[in-house]
This record gives sequence, C-alpha cells and structure tokens, in this order.
Amino acid sequence: MKILVTGVAGFIGFHTARRLCHDGHQVIGLDNLNSYYSVELKQARLSQLAAYGNFRFRLLDVADKQALLAMFAEGAFDCVVHLAAQAGVRHSLDNPDIYAQSNLVGFLNVLEACRAHRPEHLIFASSSSVYGLNERMPYATTDPVDQPVSFYAATKRANELMAHAYSHLYGIPTTGLRFFTVYGPWGRPDMAPFKFTEAILGGRTLDLYNEGAMSRDFTYIDDIVEGLVRLIPLPPTDGVGVPNKVYNIGFGSPVKLLQFVECLEEALGMRAIKNFLPLQSGDVVDTWADTRELEERVGFRPQVAVPVGVQSFVDWYRSYYGV
Repeated sequence: MKILVTGVAGFIGFHTARRLCHDGHQVIGLDNLNSYYSVELKQARLSQLAAYGNFRFRLLDVADKQALLAMFAEGAFDCVVHLAAQAGVRHSLDNPDIYAQSNLVGFLNVLEACRAHRPEHLIFASSSSVYGLNERMPYATTDPVDQPVSFYAATKRANELMAHAYSHLYGIPTTGLRFFTVYGPWGRPDMAPFKFTEAILGGRTLDLYNEGAMSRDFTYIDDIVEGLVRLIPLPPTDGVGVPNKVYNIGFGSPVKLLQFVECLEEALGMRAIKNFLPLQSGDVVDTWADTRELEERVGFRPQVAVPVGVQSFVDWYRSYYGV
C-alpha cells in the first residue's frame, strides 16, 4: 500500500513508519520538525528511516493547507495515518494558540485533503486525556467525554467530533485511537519515563505529583504499533451508519507511578530521589483502558509488561546517550 504518515519524526510516527517500511509498504512521511523538544532526536529518528528504500520524507506542516493539498494531489494514498499534533498536556496551559493551529486547523486540513483525494482509510491519533474528569474505571469508549481538564484534551476530543462529521457528510472512513501513556525506545523527552531516567542518572530529584498517588495504563510502543497497523486494512465500512470508529489502545492494566519508578530503579541499578508534590493543573490521577473492542476487531492484545518495556527503554537510552 501507499501510506502517508504525518508526524513521522515523532515518537509514534517514527515507529509506525519503520514497521510499515519493514512490511514492504510505500511510506511517505511528513513532519514540520518543530522545536517543542529536541530536533536532533527527531533527525536521528529520520536517519533510521532513511535506510529504507521505500521511505520518502517531506518537510511540511499540516497547518499549511495549500502545501498539504498539493502533496495529496501528487498521487493517491491508500491510507493516511495522521499522528502530527502539538503534544503535551502541560504545555497547552501556557501555549493554547499552538494547539489550535496544529491540532484543530491542521486536522481540518487533513480532513479536507482526504475529502478531495479519498484514501480508503484515515486513522488519527486521539488521546486517553479526553476522559478528563471521568471517574468510572476502566475507561470505555461508550463513556461520556465532555469534561476535559486541559486544552490539549479538548483539541483531541474536537478531532474525534470533526472526523465523525466528515465521515457522515462525505463518507470518509475514519478511525480514532485514544493512546494510553505510550513509552519505549526513541520516546519523547517530555514524558515521565524519559524525565525520570534523566533525573535518576543525574542524581536529581524526581517530581512526583499528587504525592505519587497516581497510576497510568503504560503501553509499550511495539504494542501500540501492532494494534495500529492491524487496523489499516479494516476501515469502519460495514454499510450501516457512519463509517467512523474510536478505539482505546492501551495495555489494559494500570500501574502505580511508584511501581513504575521501581522498575526504572531496577533497570538502571540506581535509586531515585523522590520529591512529592501536589496534583498539577490539567493532570488526571488514574488512567485505565477498556481495550476489548479493539482486541475483538484486530485479534491482538498488548503483550509487553512494564518491567520488560522499561528495561528496553533504559537499554536504548544508555546506548543513544552513551551513559
């Protein structure tokens, strides 16, 4: 297949594109290489992808509608995997305009490009953060999601609604994936596994919010990619209703934050210095994915337990940074 991956220099985008290239698909990846976190890390991911003869990179911002439409006009894509977005819950508290431009305008441009050039399937990134103030566990896609606690979460919920509208109006098959705390090699430096590893190795304190009394449904990157690629040939087109679907994609079992830190300590062979702090604005205390719908659809459930995934991340970190 000919597949477009947006946000290809990002964490999930890179791993997805690498898997698709390995599977023999023709992959076109685009990214704007913004400086939210290390551009050097993004370039290093791209250098890994450059080794594949079936990969081509385009430096392009999805917020640039004319450039995006021109790229789509060059040749039809069988599938679009839209992972480009401004990430980070806390960053959205201080910089909402960036999120509106990338996550709202950018996503609208992708939808418009798909309306004009009709891929067989559009898969896009949503987030577990859409569950907001929900207290029922585990989170199910049938739960109401109208109480976001961050602007980032609001943009991701907006993406789901926008996709539904375009599926209804124009028959574009769209699938949204609510990712749950993805971690692993080549991960994002703004996320807990990366920050905690840096702090432990550097002898600095770990800031643990809500006094450390939090849990997350940590999901290893290879499991995320497996679920995603299995969905590519399965657009929601059963002939009944709107061709639109949203799935949770997570491990399906929450891990306490302090347990996760213990796994890092074990993998690093070092003890963490912990600094317990109150809950931050925009944070939720717990996440837990009900993944049964996705498992039934694709015949796969995540396999990588946290201690194994953490060791893999630490091994990569030590190798990449030479520590």
